[in-house]
Amino acid sequence: QVQPVESGGGSVQAGDSLRLSCVDSGRTASDYGMAWFRQAPGKEREFVGGITWRGGAHMFADSVRGRFTLSRDNATNTVYLHMNSLKPDDTAVYYCARPQRGFIGADIHDYNSWGQGTQVTVSS
Repeated sequence: QVQPVESGGGSVQAGDSLRLSCVDSGRTASDYGMAWFRQAPGKEREFVGGITWRGGAHMFADSVRGRFTLSRDNATNTVYLHMNSLKPDDTAVYYCARPQRGFIGADIHDYNSWGQGTQVTVSS
């Protein structure tokens, strides 16, 4: 199975913005969308947000709602995570993931295809 690939991570200061990209070359017509998760040192992997391929519907975790946005380019199988007003608590490795079924949820077990992650570091 072809795994998605993340890029765009880096080191920024609090209040800055950053855009992450996820290219899912393994996408098929039956795939519902893509989700973003993140994992900080010593923490469990947590859901960030997701977007559908067909309608572009969004969902976000409470911790990022209002600061992060999502977009997608179906022609290039690319999903973008736009992160604004970044805080040190946003520091983590960010992963994109393909859901196994036709929904996006916060349970990591609903996903069977993950990227290797991209590091985001936010300093105060």
